[in-house]
Amino acid sequence: MLAMSFLTIVFLLFCNLATAQDVADEIRQEQTKAREQQRLEELRRQEQIRELQRDQKLNEQQQQLDRLQRQAPRSDTLRKQDSSQIQQQLDQQQVEQQLQRQQNEMQIDRVQREQDQLRQQQRIDQLQRERQIDHLRNQLRRNQVQQDLDRLRQQQLNR
Repeated sequence: MLAMSFLTIVFLLFCNLATAQDVADEIRQEQTKAREQQRLEELRRQEQIRELQRDQKLNEQQQQLDRLQRQAPRSDTLRKQDSSQIQQQLDQQQVEQQLQRQQNEMQIDRVQREQDQLRQQQRIDQLQRERQIDHLRNQLRRNQVQQDLDRLRQQQLNR
């Protein structure tokens, strides 16, 4: 009888230990999922900030181009062609940025639906690297347009 009571107590302790382990595993999984969600939200916020910065720079360049076009003499067809080309570059940048925004949102949504946490982590890391590359490419394009604007402004000043 004593052995049976002892075995019952050991069995109950083992069941409680297994239950506690399951609860701890669930809590760890929830914490990991919450951290991944925070990383995704941070990635989304960083991307929104970069988008706003790109929009601001694009607007500034558009304003510069508008000022240069207003200042250019009406008969100067070469400068008009230059400014038209710069305008096309600005328009193209704007369209590319809008497309990039949509693609970014779709990728973040896909990552959020990912069930495998390791895979989700890998996708977040990959998205961050891709965003950095895109940011550098956009910066390079903006700098090129800015150089074109500066060149056009210098031509006007030299007249």
